[in-house]
Amino acid sequence: MVSTLQAKTLLIRESKLNHKSSVLNPLVKFVTEETVALLFNLKLGEIYRIDCWRHVVYVYAKGVSRFVSYADFPPILDAQTPIPKDFVRWRKRWKNRWRTQQAPEFWTLFYKHQFQQAATKSELLAWGKLISLLKSLLSVAALQQLRKVYSHEKYFWENF
Repeated sequence: MVSTLQAKTLLIRESKLNHKSSVLNPLVKFVTEETVALLFNLKLGEIYRIDCWRHVVYVYAKGVSRFVSYADFPPILDAQTPIPKDFVRWRKRWKNRWRTQQAPEFWTLFYKHQFQQAATKSELLAWGKLISLLKSLLSVAALQQLRKVYSHEKYFWENF
């Protein structure tokens, strides 16, 4: 039997993020295709384009054509650490939209997903540190859920 070696190739795909304004929103650093896919329960291939305007993000995907606020996107590791002005923007959005000072349920689902998808223990720890910065934005119930998932994943990394 002849085996063939397949060289590992770098997968490069075209970004679907389009900046449509000369003035960028400060929260644009948290907008990613992966977050949009999780927000709308889509696969990456089902997203056609994401247009970042000055005040909103327009998502055009399979079965989805929506405007989304920048404040709906949670902070990520690949971006700069959130600054106090970011916290003000998020709280203002939540107060106007949901009449609360707490992050929406999607943020909890997003961070659970990130904990479960962490490729290394150090990445898991980095996500944990980010959550510790954001704990004032999260409800007590959300923090308990995230701590449970984090401890489970940390146990997995330490023992397997």
